[in-house]
Amino acid sequence: MPHLSRRQVLSLLPATLPVTGLLGLAGSPARAAAGVDHARLLANTVAMLAGTPDVNARPEVAGKLAAILRTATQRLTAMDQAGDGQLFAGLPLGADDANLRLAFQYLYEIALATRTPGGALAEDIAVQRRVVDGLVWLHERHYGDQSAGYYGNWHTWEIGIPTHVSRTLALLAERVRQERPELTATYVASMDAYLRNGRDGDVDLDSRFHTGANLADITANRMLQGALTGDDARVGKAISDQATVFATIDPYDLRHGVTDGHYRDGSFIQHHSVAYTGSYGRVLLTRVVQTLKTLEGVTSGGSADLAGVVCRWIADGFAPLIFEGWMMEIVKGRAVSRATTGYADVGVIVEAVADLADHASSADALALKKYVRFLPAADTSAFVSPVSVARYTAIRADSALPPADLNPPERSVAFNSMDRTVHRRPGYAFALARSSERISAYEYMNGENLLPWFQGHGAYYLYLAGEDQREVFGVDYYTTVSPYRLAGVTAPAEERRTIPELYGRFWYENPGHPLNFTSSSESQNTYVYFPRAGASFSGGATLGAYGAAGMVQSDDAAYTAEQAGLLPDDFVAYRNARATKSWFMLDDEIVVLAANVSGQGGRDAVTTVDSRIAAPADAIGLTGEGWRGGAWQAGDGTPPRWLRYANATRGTAIGYAFLTRQPVAAGVETVTRSRRVVRASNPDTSVTKNVFTATVTHPAAGGVPALAYALVPNATETRLRGYADGPLTVLANDRHVQAIRHRDLGIVAANVFTDGPRRAGRLLVDGPASVIVRSGERTAVALSDPTMHRDRVTVVLLGAPLRLGAADEGVTVRRVPGGTLVQATTRHAHGRTFTATLR
Repeated sequence: MPHLSRRQVLSLLPATLPVTGLLGLAGSPARAAAGVDHARLLANTVAMLAGTPDVNARPEVAGKLAAILRTATQRLTAMDQAGDGQLFAGLPLGADDANLRLAFQYLYEIALATRTPGGALAEDIAVQRRVVDGLVWLHERHYGDQSAGYYGNWHTWEIGIPTHVSRTLALLAERVRQERPELTATYVASMDAYLRNGRDGDVDLDSRFHTGANLADITANRMLQGALTGDDARVGKAISDQATVFATIDPYDLRHGVTDGHYRDGSFIQHHSVAYTGSYGRVLLTRVVQTLKTLEGVTSGGSADLAGVVCRWIADGFAPLIFEGWMMEIVKGRAVSRATTGYADVGVIVEAVADLADHASSADALALKKYVRFLPAADTSAFVSPVSVARYTAIRADSALPPADLNPPERSVAFNSMDRTVHRRPGYAFALARSSERISAYEYMNGENLLPWFQGHGAYYLYLAGEDQREVFGVDYYTTVSPYRLAGVTAPAEERRTIPELYGRFWYENPGHPLNFTSSSESQNTYVYFPRAGASFSGGATLGAYGAAGMVQSDDAAYTAEQAGLLPDDFVAYRNARATKSWFMLDDEIVVLAANVSGQGGRDAVTTVDSRIAAPADAIGLTGEGWRGGAWQAGDGTPPRWLRYANATRGTAIGYAFLTRQPVAAGVETVTRSRRVVRASNPDTSVTKNVFTATVTHPAAGGVPALAYALVPNATETRLRGYADGPLTVLANDRHVQAIRHRDLGIVAANVFTDGPRRAGRLLVDGPASVIVRSGERTAVALSDPTMHRDRVTVVLLGAPLRLGAADEGVTVRRVPGGTLVQATTRHAHGRTFTATLR
């Protein structure tokens, strides 16, 4: 599954397209020398959206057809009940851009039902005329006047509405030609005019708005528009513009300044600095796979190589983040606050995977089909295409395909390009969210994710096999767990206010300030929506299926700018707690170290060992043991040697083995809150959960300088007692070095945060660096530069000299007095791990 540079991507474009002009590299777009088959493109689109007679006759597609008809019937009823000035009842227009987008969506949903073979409304001319009349009505009253439009969110006008309009016009192309032959050109002209973040009514690859998933959406719409108007140049440029999203982002050779997209290590970034595989990433995946389907037979170019790129996205980018059919929270940005679940997120991905199998090479196609059979069954009524439903069902029913995960059973993945880490073992998966000067500490926007402040400060999620993750994570986790007590975070003792509470709207408004704060300005992004952290150290190394990660917790960009006097006086920014943190990911445990912890400004800080939610009826138990033996009792101030949280109803348990002595506050409380506390537009649904929390307080006056513990998934009490005799040893835990040894695995792992040589057991590491060494019959070494600033990273293995067995390119090994020096050239490696095997 290849990584493609932008140059390689361009070589794959259809030969019939005017590549030089279309790419914006020189000159202006010109008509293609050989035409595009516009009729085929439209037919492919209609088949994708509405199905075909053969496909729709299959029994497995009946549920999808029923859903299409049910939705259209509801929309028609709303049309019948509309009052004066309304197109649909209950949808006032004129001031709310979301309502206008919904009006166009409802028309599309009705049009879809009229083109769905086998449906009760199929080819219903009267209903199609109502849709066409609705398009005319909306354009005349609410869309055609450019001076009155473009209020609210830019996305509505440049992507949301054009998506529904373009698809509706494609579905009803013949009816529109007969009834309103000027309507398509009228709408295309208006959509071009609303493309205000582009250039001359077209995509601008230099625009910060035209990147990643947004670019894929816009270009997919423009392909349809070009087919409808017979414009080869529009179709060709849209294809070549979209093709740029297939190129692997090289942070040291950016094109158009774009950092949004897929990286070599599997990371996906949108909004320039947000880890976003689980939301925008799946949108991009859906769009490019749909493009492969709609362009089939349209041009003379092939798609196998581009399909191979997408296969790599799935294997290296998506699969590690999917646990038993659930999309992990760490890559969903503000979407974590939505009521849709991680299972629904994966359903979208599964549809794309099933479709992609038809375009991939035979080996890739086989792996994708096995993965479809491996994942839990998806809700096909949520699929976009009836054809996808039939294809997916056929794959699931093929007993000759053995189910197979795209992940090996044991896997540790450092998504260092987006400051995320995933560690997988049979029985559990651990997901960690970090932040840095490169990656945002959180994302808030448009009233979504109202309480986000610590989600990128070492928040982690421990998923246990066999659980319904909706009962443990998802929107209800953020609703009922305090934002200051997310598992893994170190937060200052303070209360913060949400953006709407601070400013009375969903953003900070001050267009008169030199930074020009408006709803979609760059300053809004930088200081309100998704501020980056300030430290450079965030990353780690992997050695086989083992991992080490570290992070220096810092203030975010907003607080730093406020302290420098760069922001308006009424702008509110919050100071963060400080901490140096490491996570060492092994087989049976994840070891967590925290040092140099301070609440700053005379405040206490609190580190949350874990927070978990459970249904009120679940049987929850909390047991523990003190360092001198005997049962641990909550509230008596006795430091526990270990704690065990168990949900007998679910048959799950997690242990916490403490490697340092300090009081731990732990207990379970019943919490009831509305889902609107995390997202303004969520239904006002009241959620009640039993919330387990275990925390350690770091007093402002001092007393808990360092903290070390191990998360032990699926632990028994017997197993937890065994940690009194090892196998874990903390070798160092301060602001310079954090290191552990696992006796049974023969592993020493260290993060060195400061400059200069630092000792960690029998390792001498030239920091900053992340290092893992495993000794045995042979010695394996892994090194990385988590700051991404160093030209090289060096570690000396003290003791008898060793000889080089094998090494990655860029790694050198030589004997030095007292040991063996291993050095990796890390310049422009972007946090990548380098390994060597020694004898």
